Amino acid sequence: MADHLEASLTLPSDPASVSAARTYVVGTLAEWGLASDTDVVDTVRLIVSELATNAVQHTLGQSPTFTVDVALDRDERLRIGVTDSHPRLPKRLPAAVQQDNGRGMVIIRCLTAECGGRMRIRPTREGGKTVSIELPWVVTAPREGAAADRKGRVS
Repeated sequence: MADHLEASLTLPSDPASVSAARTYVVGTLAEWGLASDTDVVDTVRLIVSELATNAVQHTLGQSPTFTVDVALDRDERLRIGVTDSHPRLPKRLPAAVQQDNGRGMVIIRCLTAECGGRMRIRPTREGGKTVSIELPWVVTAPREGAAADRKGRVS
């Protein structure tokens, strides 16, 4: 594999784009050799969903698009970032038990740490921000029984 791989996709800040961002990242990782039915991909799928959802919901209509960047360095580190043009940086909000939202950044931070990675928030030169994660690149075998599950499914 190459020393460095990159992929990028810009999407409209629309709720439907969250699914498109997940699909894009999972497809990119599959092209780079990570089976889509691994625990790592499930974790990445959830992280991307939270990052994209935040870019859509919390930019208050001031960011018409967001960009998903995926990079793999020397088969060692995977970086995934979501950039929007809204200047406000994410804040950790107290999540009330009855509250249905407000936990995205905590989820991202916890999942990233569980995988041995880290999360970063950086302002962009253009006045927006990038929220990114960096994880160790681990190519793992599919989950036990995943192939049998696919064969047994009826489409």
